[in-house]
Amino acid sequence: MADFFEDEADGKDGPAETPVTLRPLAARVRPASIDEVVGQDHVLGPGRLLRRAIEADRLGSLILYGPPGCGKTSLAEVIAAATRRAFERASGVSSNVASLRAQLQRARERLRAGRQTILFFDEIHRFNKAQQDVLLPFVEEGAVTLIGATTHNPFFFINSPLVSRSQVFELKALDRDAVIRLLRRALEHPDGLGGKGVEADDDALAHLATVCEGDARRSLNALEIAALTTPPGPDGRVRITRAAAEDSIQKKAILYDADEDGHYDTISAFIKSVRGSDPHAAVYWLAKMLYAGEDPRFIARRLVILASEDIGNADPRGLAVAVAAMHAAEFLGMPEARITLSQATTYLATAPKSNAAIVAIDAAMKDVEQGRVLPVPMHLRDAHYKGAKDLGHAGYRYAHDHPGHFVDQEYVPTSKVYYTPTDQGYEETIRRRMEAWESRRKAPRTPEAPS
Repeated sequence: MADFFEDEADGKDGPAETPVTLRPLAARVRPASIDEVVGQDHVLGPGRLLRRAIEADRLGSLILYGPPGCGKTSLAEVIAAATRRAFERASGVSSNVASLRAQLQRARERLRAGRQTILFFDEIHRFNKAQQDVLLPFVEEGAVTLIGATTHNPFFFINSPLVSRSQVFELKALDRDAVIRLLRRALEHPDGLGGKGVEADDDALAHLATVCEGDARRSLNALEIAALTTPPGPDGRVRITRAAAEDSIQKKAILYDADEDGHYDTISAFIKSVRGSDPHAAVYWLAKMLYAGEDPRFIARRLVILASEDIGNADPRGLAVAVAAMHAAEFLGMPEARITLSQATTYLATAPKSNAAIVAIDAAMKDVEQGRVLPVPMHLRDAHYKGAKDLGHAGYRYAHDHPGHFVDQEYVPTSKVYYTPTDQGYEETIRRRMEAWESRRKAPRTPEAPS
């Protein structure tokens, strides 16, 4: 089997510098210039602001936000190579406040000597906001130009003062063609697999590019595993087939942190797909959440809310289906709960939609909050105690004693309309019923015989 990690001993005492070939493939083949960065043309294409700033060494503080393996660290390396400034690195994983203060102080001393410093802070979201405050005075005075890299939404996980003093650039997951280009480059790169007798079938590279879901690091790691574990053929060359590629990249590690962006973005897409009457999209997002280990009870609770918020009386059975699914998910657990949740999801996605119920309650609550606290009419007040009539609690007309079980009387001292049923599903029936009642209210009232 080919050994790509052979290096001659340097003969020195003590630990030697790590040879290039001992670093992971993804680190060995990082782009050396802006032109080698792939897949981020929306921020690095010709004439784009970030590219112009890097080429002119006129870079201000910035935050690179994007999924794993999209090139945040590689872009920082490119900036380090292009800039004439000093370059410091920090990490939210391995750094602490004390080590960060030391780096910032060194940057301040350099500035006094006339040289600026770029501080690349990887995984900056792992520092809490109180720890991030350490950076602020040094960024304000220009001692450091901050490049923060994060997989988390900076508007939630990074201090607002830092965000306001930085430009935020969102990097995208690489598309399939971009990943294939990176894999081919790795096969030819002198520090990668170039010159080591390794080749890969087109369908092997296509599989890696598809399964990695835009994560260049993951695809390169899988390529390296395939190269190191595939026996050479009779000609001494290692040929990576589709089967070898499939073995080298196993179950997807979905970006889905239970209390962070992946969680909120995916449940948002799920709810919006159901609301938008797309059962196919809704089931896909349901599958992603369940695959990533989301609590099925959480999904069921959201479906119960949606059944009233987005369907309501257009299909009153929707709430019954959602509540039943919630109880079933609690009773069954996974994996069987996936079936019940799929049934509820597809039912609600294909049900007629109405948000009239939530519009009604929100409008009424707003009126109450803003001072429209109306007195209960006297004839509606409790009259089941001695002395109630003496207080004026009289005159209530019992609806079931009247034709159609309807009687026109004041139930609230306002004419404001809160609930307006739509023409969707069962709400069309409700709308016609309410219109009939309104016609009876407007008709001349026949005097009632005294009781």
